[in-house]
Amino acid sequence: MCRQCNGRVRCLFLAGRVILYNREPHKGVNLVSSKAEKERRLGIWDKYLTIWVALCILVGTGLGRLFPQISDFMARLEVAHISIPIAICLFAMIYPIMVQISWEEIRGALRSPKPIALTLFANWAVKPFTMALFAWLFLGVIFANFLTTEQIQDYRAGLILLGVAPCTAMVLVWSYLARGNMGHTLVMTAINSLTMVFLFAPLAMLLLGISGITVPWETIALSVGIYILTPLIAGYITRRQVINRKGMDWFESRLVPKLGKVSIIALLVTLVILFTYQGYIIVELPAIIGMITVAIMVNILLVFGITYVAARFLHFTYEDASPAAIIAGSNHFEVAIAVSTTLFGVASGAALATVVGVLTEVPIMLGLVWLCRATRGTFRKPLPMGEVSE
Repeated sequence: MCRQCNGRVRCLFLAGRVILYNREPHKGVNLVSSKAEKERRLGIWDKYLTIWVALCILVGTGLGRLFPQISDFMARLEVAHISIPIAICLFAMIYPIMVQISWEEIRGALRSPKPIALTLFANWAVKPFTMALFAWLFLGVIFANFLTTEQIQDYRAGLILLGVAPCTAMVLVWSYLARGNMGHTLVMTAINSLTMVFLFAPLAMLLLGISGITVPWETIALSVGIYILTPLIAGYITRRQVINRKGMDWFESRLVPKLGKVSIIALLVTLVILFTYQGYIIVELPAIIGMITVAIMVNILLVFGITYVAARFLHFTYEDASPAAIIAGSNHFEVAIAVSTTLFGVASGAALATVVGVLTEVPIMLGLVWLCRATRGTFRKPLPMGEVSE
């Protein structure tokens, strides 16, 4: 034991270097986790995020109800079923997160295949089939007396399309708020975009029982470009230039806290726009929205729970387990909306169901973020810097 340690840490002498590691983790400093905590301390925005979200949903719904011309105007601002205002806000959410991701995190995620494999399994072998099951159970059995046969078929089709489209954008925000491994999250969003090209159409045709479904190439390409590639490149350039000019200490202590606030504010603005754009349907069709929401919510909770528990039994760290479960539970609403409107029409029940998925997933995923953070202590801790694993 080193005299300078005062009995709180141990010293290892390896290759002529003294490496300190913690003997009492709850009293020491974990350099890996403390850095993440420092980066993601968002103050009043983080502490009262649930209140801000609720207020933004109410404001957006009210604006859409009182001023329907706003919704009509925003409906025209679309390219390949991607809303331009929402795309701008999502970029503003994701870019600050990309700035904080180092290439070491990305390389580390690529060297850890287990979280990637678990996420792929949940996204493609579990979620599409559970969504089809719950769409049939809730709409075709439990709520069948309140819906027509045509409504049941249309709403089920929309839910199935949601289930076969894994999310590639908002999960970056949810994982960031949950304090997960952002390198893993980024890698998985890229892999989801690639696998969607090959698996979306076959699974949709299988579960819908129809043929001729085409992959919305333009929507996928634009979403990848807007939500992943552009913010990734801009974030890398920003990170490199700032660190080279100001240093890492200035980057972490001065820039990172401001970036975190920008992401949260962009999220809140997105909610206002989203519910101004589509929130009117909650007021006009509350019973139908409730029925569809139940099926979506149960599926998200089940798939999230299966993945989260599986990660726990596979001895994942919390930082890997939380994004794996969050990605498994989320859906790519732009792709689902694009396909549903192409196959069934803009005014169809299938299109309505995919829109409900957008409106309900945000509060549900925020709840799961808080659940992750509350259960963080149940997972094994990552190895502190300098500790040698056996």
